[in-house]
Amino acid sequence: MTLMSIEDSPEEEHCSFFYQLVLDLLSYSAASYSALARYPVSINKELVVSLENFISEQFTLMKDLVSEIKRIHILGSEILKAAQVALDAVTRLCKVYCNDVKWDIYHEKTEDGNIRDCNETENGDLVIHVTNCTIEKLCELGTVAANDGGSLVSLLNLSWKGVVSLLQFGKGALAAKVNITGVIMNLISLASESLRCAAETWSSSVQEKVSLAEAKRIFLPVKFYLINAVRIISQYQTQALSVYKEIALCVVTILTFRISLSTVEHLKSASEVLAEILEPTSLHLLNSLLNSAQVKQENKCQILDWLFSNGSDMSSEAESNNSLDVIFSVSSDSMNKEKMLALGRVALFLRLLTCAPDLEDDIRLGIARKLGWLLDIIVDEDVYCSILVLQTPTVSDTSQNHEFTYQPMFCAVLHALKAFIIMVSSSPAWNEVESFLIENLFHPHFLCCEIITELWSFILRHAESDMVNDIVDKLCTILMQTSRESVLCPQSALRKTARLICTFVTYGPEFMVDRVYSCIFDSGRSQNALNVHIALLMEGFPLNFLSEKKRSIAKQRIITQYYEFLESFEDTSLRESDSGIYGAPVFALSAALQSLQVSLSDTDMKTLKFLVAIIRKYKTSSDNASKDNHRRLLGELLGIISNMKHLYSFDEMEEVILELQNLFISKPALSDSQLFTCKPNLAYFMAGLGHVELSDSDDSARSSAAWELYHMLLKERHWALVHLSVTAFGYFAAHTSCNQLWRFVPQDAALSFDLELGKEADEERFMSELKAVLEKEMACPILQATPNQIALLIREGKILKEIARNNVKCDSEDTFSDRMDIDDEKQPSKKRKFPDGICRGVELLQNGLKVMVDGLSQWQQNQHDSAKFVRSFGPILVGLKM
Repeated sequence: MTLMSIEDSPEEEHCSFFYQLVLDLLSYSAASYSALARYPVSINKELVVSLENFISEQFTLMKDLVSEIKRIHILGSEILKAAQVALDAVTRLCKVYCNDVKWDIYHEKTEDGNIRDCNETENGDLVIHVTNCTIEKLCELGTVAANDGGSLVSLLNLSWKGVVSLLQFGKGALAAKVNITGVIMNLISLASESLRCAAETWSSSVQEKVSLAEAKRIFLPVKFYLINAVRIISQYQTQALSVYKEIALCVVTILTFRISLSTVEHLKSASEVLAEILEPTSLHLLNSLLNSAQVKQENKCQILDWLFSNGSDMSSEAESNNSLDVIFSVSSDSMNKEKMLALGRVALFLRLLTCAPDLEDDIRLGIARKLGWLLDIIVDEDVYCSILVLQTPTVSDTSQNHEFTYQPMFCAVLHALKAFIIMVSSSPAWNEVESFLIENLFHPHFLCCEIITELWSFILRHAESDMVNDIVDKLCTILMQTSRESVLCPQSALRKTARLICTFVTYGPEFMVDRVYSCIFDSGRSQNALNVHIALLMEGFPLNFLSEKKRSIAKQRIITQYYEFLESFEDTSLRESDSGIYGAPVFALSAALQSLQVSLSDTDMKTLKFLVAIIRKYKTSSDNASKDNHRRLLGELLGIISNMKHLYSFDEMEEVILELQNLFISKPALSDSQLFTCKPNLAYFMAGLGHVELSDSDDSARSSAAWELYHMLLKERHWALVHLSVTAFGYFAAHTSCNQLWRFVPQDAALSFDLELGKEADEERFMSELKAVLEKEMACPILQATPNQIALLIREGKILKEIARNNVKCDSEDTFSDRMDIDDEKQPSKKRKFPDGICRGVELLQNGLKVMVDGLSQWQQNQHDSAKFVRSFGPILVGLKM
C-alpha cells in the first residue's frame, strides 16, 4: 500500500480502509495482551506456541510499518502510537508471566536435574520461550527504529528499555536461552553506525561550525544505546566477556573520534559535546567488566593486555571494521587508522588512571603493570608529536556551566599519572609504581625522562620527610659513584644524575637543598667531590635555596677558589686538577653566574685581564691539550663577563674586544675547526656591547672590531647560532647608543637570504626577519601547531625513537649471554668459532666489570653499607650507562 499513489482516486478509499484496518489490528493486539495480563490463564505449550506466533506476526507487521512510516500519510501518527501501546502491552505481559514463576525453585530443580517431576520448571521453560521470543523481536524492532537516525524516540525507548527490563527477570535463567552477546553487539553496532553517519556528514560538509544543539541531537541516541549496553553487561558479565574485544574497541573508537574531532577547528564544539555526553558512559561500558565480581582476575588481565600491549591484535580487529575509516576521516591529520587508534588507547589509559578510585584493587594493580606500555607508545613518532601539540578539552574547575578549557595532551598525561600515584600510594599497586619509576629514571627518550622526573618531583614534594631524606641519600650515593665521569659531557652519567638531583631540589621541599649540599660538599668523602660540585652547578643547582649560613659559605667558596686560580694561573701547569678538569673554579663560577646566584666586586679587573691572557695563551699554544684547555676557559670566561654587565663600562674592555677580533677574524682562526665551540658564549658576550660606548666613526678601532665580530656571527648559517646571534643583536640594538646599526649587519647575513632558495640576499629582508624573530621572542601565543611544524615533530620523533631503540639494543647486547652449542660426541675435537657479536659482548662485559670493581673497591673504603647499595641500585647504574 505504501507503494501505491494515494492521488489516484479509485485507490484512495481502499488505502484509507487498509490503514484503518492496520490501526484496528494493533489496537486489538494491545487489548489482547492487556487482557491476558489482567486475567492470566494457565500457561501451557499450546498457548505458548500460539502466543509466540502471534507476537512474531505482529512484530513483523510493526517492523514493516516503522520502516515505511514516512510514506504513510494517512493515519501515520495514530498507527505509530498504536504500535507503542502494543509494545508496552506485550512487555507487561511477559513481566506478569515472569513474576508468576518461582525462580528460586526453578534454579534448584534444574541444577538437581529433576525436571520432569516439577511443574515449576516446565512453567519456567515456557515463560522463557515467550520472553525470549519477545526480546528477539524487540531487538529487531529497535534496530529498525534506529535506522532513521533515532528520530522515532518513543518507539526506540520502548523497544530497548523493554529488552533491558525483561532481561532482568529470571535471575539469570534467560542467559541460557537468550542470545545475550547478540543483544550487546546489536547495541554497539547501533552506536558505531550513528557515529559513522555523523562523521560522514561532517567530513563532507563545508567548513561550518557544528552547533552544540546538532551535536547533542546526534550523540544523545548513541548514549542511549551505550547506557542500555552497560545495563545488560552489568547483569550478564560472564556472557559479555566473550565479546570483550568488541566492547573495548567501541570505547577506544569513541575516544579516538573525540580526538579526531578536536583537531578540526569547526568541529571542536562536537568534540566537547562528545567528551561530556559519551566519554563517561563509554568508560562505564568497559568498567562493567573490569569491576565485575563475576569476571575472573585472569580475564581482567586479558582485557588489559589486549588494550595495552604492543603485541595486541587491536589493529587487525579494527581493520575489519570499515566504519572506522569514515569515523576518523573528519580529521585533517594524515595519520592512518592504526596511529589514530594508538592515540585513542592512550586516551583510554589516561581515563583509567584518573578514575582509579572507582576501580578495584586488582584492576589498579593491573593498570600499574601497564605503565611501561605508556612510555613505550609515547616513543612512537606520531604519538610523541600528538602528546606535544594536541589540545584536549577539559571541564574548567572554576566554571559553573561546565565550560571547557584546552590544554596540551602532555599536561593530561602528567595529571593522570599524578592522580593514579596518589590513589595507589597505600595499596598493593604501589610496589609496581615504585619499580616503574626506578627502572625508567634514566629513560633514553627525553620526553619519557621528563615525565618520570616530574613524577619523582611530585612525590618528593608531598612525601614524608623520612622518605625524602632516604631518596636523597640514595641519589647522592649514585652521584658519587659517577664522580669519575666527564663533567664536560652533558650525556655522561655524572651530568645525568646531577641534572636529576638539581630538578628534584629545585621543585622539591626546601630542606632537600641543604640535605644534598651536606651529603656532597660537607662530608668530603670523595676526592672527586669538586667534579660533582661543578656538575651540579652546571645543571643549575639552586644555591639561593640553601639556608642562609650554607648559602654564604657556598658562594664565598666559589669566589675564593676562582680568585685563587686566577692568581696562580701563570704558575699552574696544564695538568688536570684533582677534579679531572683544568680550571675547575672558572667552570664553577660560570655555571653559578648563569643563574645569577653570585656576584663579584664592581672594582675588580682581574677577570678582564685574565681573559686577555687566556686569548694570548691560546694563540701561542703548540700542543692540542693546551689549546683544548685554554679554549674551554675562553668560552667560560666569555660567559662570565656576559653576566657581569658592569665590566663593559671599564677601559680594559677595549683590549678584550680587539683581542677577540684578532682571534676570531684572523686567518689562523679560519683553519681552527674547534674554535666554533666558543661562538655561543661569544654571542652572549656581544649582546653586552650595548653597554659599551661605541663610536659611529670609521676611526674607532673598538667600533670596527665590534662590527667585524657581529658580521662574523650574523653570517653563521647553523640554525642554533643564527638564533643566538639574532637574539644578541636584538639586545644590543635595544641598549646601544649607536645610530648607524646597519654597520653591524653584513650584506650576506643569514637572515638576508631567501628562505626557500637560500640565495639573493636582501638587507630589507634581514630587518623584516629580525622583527619577526624578536616578536616571537616576546610573544606567548596559544600553542597552535602548523602542518609544517607537525611534520618536523614527526621527523624528530623518528630520530628519537631510533636513538631510544639503539640504546635498548646496545644494553640488551651487552647483557645477553648466548649458550654455546655442544659438539657432537663423534667429533670431540671440532672447534667452534664464536659469532663476532658474542666476542664483542664479552669484551665489553669484561671492561665494564673491571670499571665497576675498581669503582666499588674505592667506594667501599668510605662506605659501610656498600652491599646494600649494590643490591638496591644495580638497575639504576645500568640505566645510567644507557
